[in-house]
Amino acid sequence: MGTFYSREELVRARAAWKSAGKTVVFTNGCYDLLHPGHIRLLEKARSLGDVLILALNSDDSVRRLKGPSRPLIPENERAEVALGLEAVDAVTLFDEDTPRELIAAVLPDVLVKGADWAHWIAGREEVEAAGGKVLALSLEPGYSTTGIVETILAR
Repeated sequence: MGTFYSREELVRARAAWKSAGKTVVFTNGCYDLLHPGHIRLLEKARSLGDVLILALNSDDSVRRLKGPSRPLIPENERAEVALGLEAVDAVTLFDEDTPRELIAAVLPDVLVKGADWAHWIAGREEVEAAGGKVLALSLEPGYSTTGIVETILAR
């Protein structure tokens, strides 16, 4: 079971993981309706290091990004579900439109996003400047929260 961290707690935990020689991987997203594509991406990300941090967009951030009908699942429930995933070691929330400030504070060893964001990965410059790696992982075809919502509404 993962642990929920405030931003300040996560920065302190990151320092401890670094001191212990652990490789920290960071990814982020809304994770509104969890589907197999999410699980597979998180498992791939976790395989790249010793600790996987999942930063979830806050409800306000999701609304700004996806529109007023989202999120479908409130942030506290999305965090609870994420904490139950075997691949996820740490969960935090961010309220900004992008996690760039959070990433700059944490400075993970590896920053991961899905390939749908390969054109622009928030925090890339900060992570690379600190000597870290930034990876865009391939997505599982056919999985998308927006697609699931559209299918439900069509039925």
